[in-house]
Amino acid sequence: MKTFTRHDAVIAGKILAEVARAEIMPRFNGSLASSTREKSSTFDVVTDADEAAEREIAQRLLQLYPGALVIGEEAAGRDPGVLSRIATADLAFIIDPIDGTKNFSSGVPLFGVMLAATVRGEVVMGVIHDPVCDDTSFAVRGGGAWRQGADMIDKEIKVALPVPVNQMHVVAGTNFLPQPMRSTVIRSLPKVAMNFWMRCAAHEYRMAAAGHCHALLYYKLMPWDHAAGWLIHEEAGGYSAHFDGSPYKPDHLTGGLICAPDQSSWGLLRDALFSDAPEGDPTTD
Repeated sequence: MKTFTRHDAVIAGKILAEVARAEIMPRFNGSLASSTREKSSTFDVVTDADEAAEREIAQRLLQLYPGALVIGEEAAGRDPGVLSRIATADLAFIIDPIDGTKNFSSGVPLFGVMLAATVRGEVVMGVIHDPVCDDTSFAVRGGGAWRQGADMIDKEIKVALPVPVNQMHVVAGTNFLPQPMRSTVIRSLPKVAMNFWMRCAAHEYRMAAAGHCHALLYYKLMPWDHAAGWLIHEEAGGYSAHFDGSPYKPDHLTGGLICAPDQSSWGLLRDALFSDAPEGDPTTD
């Protein structure tokens, strides 16, 4: 069974950075043409940059790891059945070539490239690259989480210290919540100090893992959006679980997800957001 090291993660990060420089940024700044096409909605879009970056990342991974299962967001859209193989594959790589494609296609410099490695359904490596700032966040199972900028110096990252619910800054991706859950959570969000959504899980996970916000809430759980960030957050000291308290796995596509500094914070936030109690409820104290 393949064991991933920090060296393996850095090599993977180098692949993401090189592909981003060659295939993504030239299409963002206009030096290469890039068309945008809708997939399931006006928000769910794909660009030439997504497709070109995914092909190149997949090719380079298979050169290093022949026989690995490679699951890219765009390829999985054409063959959704490939997701069922995550739980049993001896080695799988899950790629989001551009997380935040709507931002990218709108000219907003807030998008990232995400890569997770799994071994028989367990996430063992996570890498998130920011092409705009040329900065990468990493994690390997049992090896901690760190970031590396243009200076190539490793900086360990840690989640924020626990605070009461009414002091929490929370990423709340409420758009995909079903009713009546969505209305309940929206009514409860005033219990936290601040809530926001960046339309980019790559940067939201990076913020939470580095301690720049306290918690994340998601409902839609496609593995390319969450597997890498989930491990980085966990290795940075965080705690996460589905809304019912069960553990996250990369082949879980439903159940929602809350990431928090620790298990106690998770429970307090979950109770506060899923309760219709008024703002003065004791769970916010």
